This record gives sequence, structure tokens and C-alpha cells, in this order.
Amino acid sequence: MNLKIRNENNGDINAIEKVTIEAFLNAPHTDHTEQYIVRELRDSGVLSVSLIAENQGEIVGHVAISPVTISDGAKGWFGLGPISVSPNIQRSGIGTKLMLSALEVLKDSGASGCVLLGDPAYYSRFGFKPESCIVYPDVPPEYFQAIQFSGLLPNGTVTYHEAFNAKA
Repeated sequence: MNLKIRNENNGDINAIEKVTIEAFLNAPHTDHTEQYIVRELRDSGVLSVSLIAENQGEIVGHVAISPVTISDGAKGWFGLGPISVSPNIQRSGIGTKLMLSALEVLKDSGASGCVLLGDPAYYSRFGFKPESCIVYPDVPPEYFQAIQFSGLLPNGTVTYHEAFNAKA
């Protein structure tokens, strides 16, 4: 595999949508709106980080990062997701490379931290962990995790951009 991680460009949008749909097609805990979320984040101008994994010219993965609001007014926090890898090559390290690259971009940009909703067994290896002071309503607290890059840990409820309500 000749994997390259890079920023998305306009010519990648259809392929990103395709890989996102395929990645979540048989995934548990999804309402199959991830492709709409990515589109709405982009169209709203809040897709802060959008990296693709490309193998020999084919897009095989994507990760999206957008700003979140925290009720205590903390600044510089972002939400990671969705992250997608083509189903036929999942568990080959592509998701890991996307995660590490995305977190590096965030740190280099001066971000304070990042949150995500996902499997603690998977995301803990990147430094994410549940923080009792940062909450996301109506989900088991162990699945809502944060990684802090700088400053103080916020104390409040996280709200994602309205694009996360996209249905079509």
C-alpha cells in the first residue's frame, strides 16, 4: 500500500462522500447521516480539518474535524468525526494514520483540545479519555472522550455544529 494523507481538495468531494457512505453502511450505532454531516460542515464553512487517505490515486479514508461549543465558554475546542475508511481495507492502519495526522494538524493550529464520541477501547490509544467535567448529553459518559492540548480543561456541556443534525 502506498498511502498518502493530505488535505481534501474540491475534486475529492464525491469520493469522500462515497467512502463515508461505504464505511458506515454496516456499522453499528449509526443513523447513516455521516455523509450529510460532512457535506453540511463543508457547506457551512466549519470543516476545520478535512484529511483524506489516498492509495495509488484512490481515496480510501477521510477524517473531519469541526469546532464545538462548550457551555463554559472555553475556546479552541474541536470535535473529531466522522472518520471513515473503505470497508475492504479497515483494520489496516489507515484510520490510525488519519487520526494521528488530524491530531497533529489540530495541535499545530493552536487548538486547546478535541472531543469525540466513540469506542473507548479504540480511541484511548490516541490519548482520548472520558473527562467528567466535559459532557455530551444522552450518551454513556465513557463513550464521550476528550484530549487536551493546552490550557485548562473546560467544565461544561459540549454542543456540536448544527450540521450534525443533517438528514439529507
